[in-house]
Amino acid sequence: MEKMIEKAALLIEALPYIQEFRDEIVVVKFGGSAMEKPELIESVLRDVVLMECIGMKPVIVHGGGKAISARLESMGLEVKRTGGMRHTCDVTIDVVDDVLHNEVNSHLLELLAKHKGKARRVSGKDILKAEKLFVKDPETGEDVDVGFVGNVSEVDAEYIHDIIEAGVIPVITPLAKDAKGHTYNINADIAAAKIAESIQARKLVFLSDVPGLLSDPKDEKTLINTIKVHEVEEYIADGTISGGMLPKILSAVDALKVGTKKVHMIDGRMQHSLLLEIFTDSGVGTEILAD
Repeated sequence: MEKMIEKAALLIEALPYIQEFRDEIVVVKFGGSAMEKPELIESVLRDVVLMECIGMKPVIVHGGGKAISARLESMGLEVKRTGGMRHTCDVTIDVVDDVLHNEVNSHLLELLAKHKGKARRVSGKDILKAEKLFVKDPETGEDVDVGFVGNVSEVDAEYIHDIIEAGVIPVITPLAKDAKGHTYNINADIAAAKIAESIQARKLVFLSDVPGLLSDPKDEKTLINTIKVHEVEEYIADGTISGGMLPKILSAVDALKVGTKKVHMIDGRMQHSLLLEIFTDSGVGTEILAD
């Protein structure tokens, strides 16, 4: 009986958050180690289905970096990176396209359907416009051509809204096309933030393989619970925000500046971390707030 009462208490704690976020759009970027263990993948997607059932409007943007690397290595192709970005030649972009659509996205849709979630594949190539990205070499500071890697210059927000309003969860691949029709690989963090910005999402959640922003990357006890936009430059200057965390944070700041209310960075390895962050008083991970 005590356990049943505890469960009821959790529901009561969640009630004001359920009421506040009903009919609100939440973009969930799904990547890192959260996409490696089958039980974690299924747990996250079940949580997303729950969010939709109680009135929220989730949008999933997923990565697939490790699956792509595994495919490239099996083909004997070298995986090279500069500034955290994968060098993407014409052969590599075809592999990226195939893995993201026919392996990763398809699997996520199957699991959502298993839990009676209505979801639809949305190819980034249909909704995102790309411009070529040059990456600065961290040692020389020079611009490096990393091939078919791009930034998002435009999002077809109406296309996404139409799917959401039909009661369907969009599951989006981080690819885009340029003005000439060439396909570009997009950093999934950047894609998620640009989409959140464009569709005026209430929340943007990054699910990855770290607890959040750490003042000491080697010590998970140094989690920074809350940062505001004006503090970001200071954290970049002292090295707290660096490497793969940099594009994530900077793209989050852009989204906050144009209307997203809050960005969450949480550990996808933790069971139900998505629900804990959104529906409890204490939350988990790092929240980034506008000033």
